[in-house]
Amino acid sequence: MKLQRKGTRHSHRGVIGVESAIVMIAFVIVAAALAFVVLNMGFTTSQKAKTSIISSLGESSSSMQVAGKVIGQGYVNGGSLNATAFPFKVSSGGSDVNLDAETMAVKYVSNGENYDNIYVGTLSTQEWKQLSAASIQADDSETSGTGEAFADIVGDPFSNETPTNTRAFVYFTQANESPPNDILSQGETAVLAILYNAADKPSALDKVKIEIITPTGAALTVERQVPTITNTIVDLG
Repeated sequence: MKLQRKGTRHSHRGVIGVESAIVMIAFVIVAAALAFVVLNMGFTTSQKAKTSIISSLGESSSSMQVAGKVIGQGYVNGGSLNATAFPFKVSSGGSDVNLDAETMAVKYVSNGENYDNIYVGTLSTQEWKQLSAASIQADDSETSGTGEAFADIVGDPFSNETPTNTRAFVYFTQANESPPNDILSQGETAVLAILYNAADKPSALDKVKIEIITPTGAALTVERQVPTITNTIVDLG
């Protein structure tokens, strides 16, 4: 009879345990790598979605806002307006706005009148504190300080002249640079002035609506109703 010494039996339990541990570790590493990839893709997608939302909000909201009361220059005897002035500025948190005539348009709508674009450009020679002074300069200028053609503005209502065409231009009442340029920035205030020809002059109870259309952001829309005109300076609110 063969006797087997105690403790000499061969066993593979230890080897199998090590192999199982190695396989388990490999599975854990692969799972962790896959989880990292999935999470990274999720973060990337979320970031892209956030960027798209911010961009969409920027496009759907105007970067400009009205910066005070809209006023008009009244022709009392005729019961109509010779000119109107719409002050505006960059909204809080908004980006700079290019006012160049090549990139901006002004749509004008009133009772019976509808113009797709009456904008001429920016009067960039200096700051102007009064509509009358800016209007006279616009009529006298063949070009603006930035080279935009002002020859289309013929006739100044403040000099007892009737403009040939209904046209709009922008002048600065407060600018960061001297002379101002075509860029409206934070801290600056500009005015959109409209000079009316005889046929387009709005009268009492007429509604006047303008849209300032720029390359980025929604258009700034301003609408006012003309009150009874009893003075040369008319407050449109």
